[in-house]
Parts: sequence; structure tokens; C-alpha cells
Amino acid sequence: MKLSDFQTKDVVNIIDGSRLGQIMDFEIDLQQGKIRAIILPKYAKRFGIFGSGEEVLIAWQNIVKVGKDVILVRLEQPIPPYDQRNEYPAI
Repeated sequence: MKLSDFQTKDVVNIIDGSRLGQIMDFEIDLQQGKIRAIILPKYAKRFGIFGSGEEVLIAWQNIVKVGKDVILVRLEQPIPPYDQRNEYPAI
């Protein structure tokens, strides 16, 4: 499967059934050649179509299932965006 195939699927949180959006980017560990996290836009709640400029990172191990149309994730608390971290998390 190509990375671009992931970006066309909706991401759904199995904890509360909420639709989180579609993947806009990936966080990749270049030394190991592995995806560390998927990155989703965090939308403003007022209208739902205007992005707030923030991102939600979901660690790769929190992906439960990749289906034909959706990606199911277990998201209890998102990882903060890279530029807002004090140190790189142990994922």
C-alpha cells in the first residue's frame, strides 16, 4: 500500500466513534525507515470546515485496523505537534 492510499481514507476513533478527518501527513523515523505517527488537521469546532492550523498526531501503534474506506484508531489523548514538544516521545 502506498502512503497516498492512506490519505484518501477517513480516520475514525473507536473510543467514541468520532470521525477525525483524513491523514494530511506522516511523521517518519528516517533512521529506522518506519512511520511513527499519522498527522491529521485539527479543525475549529465552530464551523468544522475551517482549519485552526493545529495538528493532531496519532502514534502508529494506536492504529487498530486499516480497512478499504476507513482507518480505525484508538485515540484517548493525542500526541502534541512536533514543534510543541519538549522532547521526542518514546513511541
